[in-house]
Amino acid sequence: MIGNPDVVVLRQGTHGLPAEAYVEELRERLPNRTVALARTPAEERELISNATVASSVEIDEKLLSEAENLELFAGIAAGYGHLPLDVFSDMGVAVTTASGIHAPNIAEQVVGYILASTRRFKEGWRREQRHEWRHYQAGELRGSTVTVVGLGSIGSAVVDRLSGFDVDTIGVRYTPEKSGPTDEVIGYDERDFHDALARTDHLVIASPLTDTTRGLVGAAELETLPQHATVTNVGRGQIIDTDALVRAIQSNDIGDVSLDVTDPEPLPSDHPLWQFENVTITPHNAGHTPAHWSRLADIVARNVAALEEGDDELENQVVP
Repeated sequence: MIGNPDVVVLRQGTHGLPAEAYVEELRERLPNRTVALARTPAEERELISNATVASSVEIDEKLLSEAENLELFAGIAAGYGHLPLDVFSDMGVAVTTASGIHAPNIAEQVVGYILASTRRFKEGWRREQRHEWRHYQAGELRGSTVTVVGLGSIGSAVVDRLSGFDVDTIGVRYTPEKSGPTDEVIGYDERDFHDALARTDHLVIASPLTDTTRGLVGAAELETLPQHATVTNVGRGQIIDTDALVRAIQSNDIGDVSLDVTDPEPLPSDHPLWQFENVTITPHNAGHTPAHWSRLADIVARNVAALEEGDDELENQVVP
């Protein structure tokens, strides 16, 4: 047991990555700090009592009440809706997230989905399994239009990786006046959104779930999309109306669908989405990267330095 650490990492890992590796990354970047891993509930209660920095996926209010000197809670996920933000605010504890660390790998997965669909890799794989040497027709990504909903770190990374494919891009964001990396930027106005959908060959959902984006893509939007258009969702499952999506697939009104997130989630084994040949489902896995801890440790180390300097603005801060 390490007594009175400056930084404590709670025992919960993420994406199958052990928290021990995260601790080592933090120690490397914070040589003047004592960094400890709380391996049991008892150790969590003991180590957090005097720590100034705690880091984990989540923390409950009971454990948080044990923290007497906490200045920063560094979340290890991009989302923060599951955290007791009001309690942190009342305690005067800053909260930051891991926003941005998943952008490179999720963007690579999106491009992989689109290329697999365009070049019909699934059909090639099926013929390979049958040892069937028989040609089939494939498409070409060049000259197509890709609409990316959400131009945060993930959406922007998707656009960046598509830049070498000679495609036209449309970005959808809350504040279109900020512009963005796409050829065209629009807001969530219904008329503008449907105009973009009508011109879209590949629709990518990369936005967070909000009141605006919940159910954003429903029956009307799927009907507006061209019948050959592909749909990829790496945002949140509830952004797409699942029932409407199933009906569109059953009616042959949509092209290939790639889902890393679903509604519900996990997707039940008897759900109709599993049945379709033109649907690819991955188990909310796009966020996995071997660089997770190192990228997160960079952010946390910069924020610890900012706290030492009395800086009020931290990277990825959601609670001041």
